Amino acid sequence: MRELRRDPVIGRWVIISYERGKRPSVEYEKEPENDSSKTCPFCPGNEHLTSSEIIAYRQAGTQKDKPGWWVRVISNKYPVLGIEGSIKRYGEGMYDRMDGIGAHEVIIETAEHKKELPDLDDKRAEDIIWAYRDRMVDLKKDMRFEYILIFKNRGKAAGATLVHPHSQLIALPMVPVRVRQEQSGAKSYFDYKERCVFCDIIVQELSSPERVVSENDDFVAFCPFASRFPFEMWVMPKKHDSQFDDIQKPEVSSLTQILKMVLSKLNRLLGNPPYNYLLHTSPLRVSKVPYYHWHIEIMPKLTKVAGFEWGTGFYVNPTSPEEAAKFLREVE
Repeated sequence: MRELRRDPVIGRWVIISYERGKRPSVEYEKEPENDSSKTCPFCPGNEHLTSSEIIAYRQAGTQKDKPGWWVRVISNKYPVLGIEGSIKRYGEGMYDRMDGIGAHEVIIETAEHKKELPDLDDKRAEDIIWAYRDRMVDLKKDMRFEYILIFKNRGKAAGATLVHPHSQLIALPMVPVRVRQEQSGAKSYFDYKERCVFCDIIVQELSSPERVVSENDDFVAFCPFASRFPFEMWVMPKKHDSQFDDIQKPEVSSLTQILKMVLSKLNRLLGNPPYNYLLHTSPLRVSKVPYYHWHIEIMPKLTKVAGFEWGTGFYVNPTSPEEAAKFLREVE
């Protein structure tokens, strides 16, 4: 059973997913050191240990749910939301709840157990981005869903339960509060200045590049002015676009190159740290808007969020974004 419950004070929805609590505890207690390819469910030859694939980029002539793939997308074995059913909303006095309908998928980024995105050749790495786009385009057709979040948890401290490189996708029947806040702030800025705040951030950062880590023709990577975490980076398209699924072939290539570069710098500088990255894009039922700009946020897990942060919403960052960007730029 899964359901969503709404906090009546700030409007935040919480997923109550009883099935997630039934996951084997061994996944949390043991994290293999990249030497478990024989038993890893994400490795070729072990396809029977996962859900049937939704899509896969594979060699011609190879069979579904068999070896021969290099990117494979499956349903999460322990989903936070269920794909089957219709959305029903309920009232319980002053409280609101709805059935836990959504999609929860895993993007297995490579058939090679030890290779992360920065280690892949450009074509194989680009196909990870294409898988993100293809799944977003397909799930967007399902009118039950309002928002899709693509994210990656790398390392146990960042929430990963398997070493094999993978990302995840969750389609939600509402727009999360965090996204609404970002959209609302961006719209308020646009209403006042008649400019996109993200486009202005790009102009500001490139004009005074002390926080810029890397750039190419289509993208810029920088440590944001008000970074919440040490070595936090944002990757943003230079051309205004509110929807990630608009991305085209030249931009996929440019995005892959800059992601490979900044993640490689992060790994070399900090010794392969745990991190999260997430892709923020416009809600599915919002057409192209002039005030929002899709982007990727990369957040290394180097500090702990404790009582002060939880109680106030403030973040204490011991490394200035200017210092972080300087260190990252210097990494060859």
